[in-house]
Amino acid sequence: MWLYLVALVGLWMLLRLFRERKVVSDLHNKYVFITGCDSGFGNLLARQLDRRGLRVLAACLTVEGAEQLRSKTSERLETVILDVTKTESIVAATQWVKERVGNRGLWGLVNNAGISVFAVNEWMSKQDFATVLDVNLLGMIEVTLNILPLVRKARGRVVNVSSVMGRLTLVGGGYCVSKYGVEAFSDSLRYSMIMRSCGDPSARRELSYFGVKVAIIEPGGFKTNISDVKRLADNVKKLWDQATSEVKEIYGEKYLDSCK
Repeated sequence: MWLYLVALVGLWMLLRLFRERKVVSDLHNKYVFITGCDSGFGNLLARQLDRRGLRVLAACLTVEGAEQLRSKTSERLETVILDVTKTESIVAATQWVKERVGNRGLWGLVNNAGISVFAVNEWMSKQDFATVLDVNLLGMIEVTLNILPLVRKARGRVVNVSSVMGRLTLVGGGYCVSKYGVEAFSDSLRYSMIMRSCGDPSARRELSYFGVKVAIIEPGGFKTNISDVKRLADNVKKLWDQATSEVKEIYGEKYLDSCK
């Protein structure tokens, strides 16, 4: 009887020790850079990490978004204006982050900035697709490439916000295409077949070789600006209006109404 009790207590202590070892320590000295903090997931994450004591560097697209975020957080949180579609904006934000983290490096990069366009592919132009890809995929890639040296220095982590629609295509438009790209880019950061030529099996993992972790977040449907029904419906109508007369004749007004 006593033997079983001692064994249970021992297992409980081992479990507690294991869980305590998993808790990240010294949070107040760790910097996290988050994009897309005006609203939605980025805004919420910035506020939550700030409450936990981390040093949050929040990138917002607008001055108004940055001001509203700072009004809800501690003085630790700092903001910078960032347009992920503009190289000069990314370079400037990277220098801003570098000045703050110094030799400690960046403990975490969260690529969250994104937009959504859900529509019938045939109603869209190449530029319509490019607009989404510039933010959700190419912007995310360029931010990562610029910030990566700072993450590597801290042996930190990269977190890319994808979507369930990065695995399952539910609608047309550039959104799913961009999120599939986020998945592919994230996987390539972890693992690179090209590295096999090095001969060392441990070198085949692109970033884990340097102690950097890469994670993908795949949210489902959440009530954020990206999923605002009125905005999405207005965008569908806008794309319909720009479609050719031939396309409108093929699909018809009833199809438009069903989409809206």
